[in-house]
Amino acid sequence: MHDKIKRQRKSDTNGKQTVNKMVDNGPIVKYEPFKEIIIMEKDYFATPDDIARFVSIISGGKAVGLNWADGVVFLYFPLPASTETTAKLLIEHGRVYWTFVGYSFMPKYQPVIETREKMIVPVVDMTSNELIKKAALWLKNQKPA
Repeated sequence: MHDKIKRQRKSDTNGKQTVNKMVDNGPIVKYEPFKEIIIMEKDYFATPDDIARFVSIISGGKAVGLNWADGVVFLYFPLPASTETTAKLLIEHGRVYWTFVGYSFMPKYQPVIETREKMIVPVVDMTSNELIKKAALWLKNQKPA
């Protein structure tokens, strides 16, 4: 729903009409993206199939998707902001912690990875998300172990 805008016409000393906009005192919406991602643990998977298998196993067969951006397919586990310390780092410093990132290179986006065991894992194209794109670029520049 859009804020209600009240328009008020006034005449200046020369009789010229001007329009002033008065915005209702509704809620303000701001965008404040994270400033930093701290990755605590990362594992490289040799193929997209390998990371799809990993995701299927750790999820216990529940539907879990992977992220894709800039030629990298990956999953991450954020540290919950459930403690005072992590909440403070998140709010005051714009810092988010990912406790684990698993990744593989997949040059072309595909909406599903199907392994030879017939495990099907959805892949979401996240190229529109700047945070995910920056994480993917950072992962792309890491040397696989």
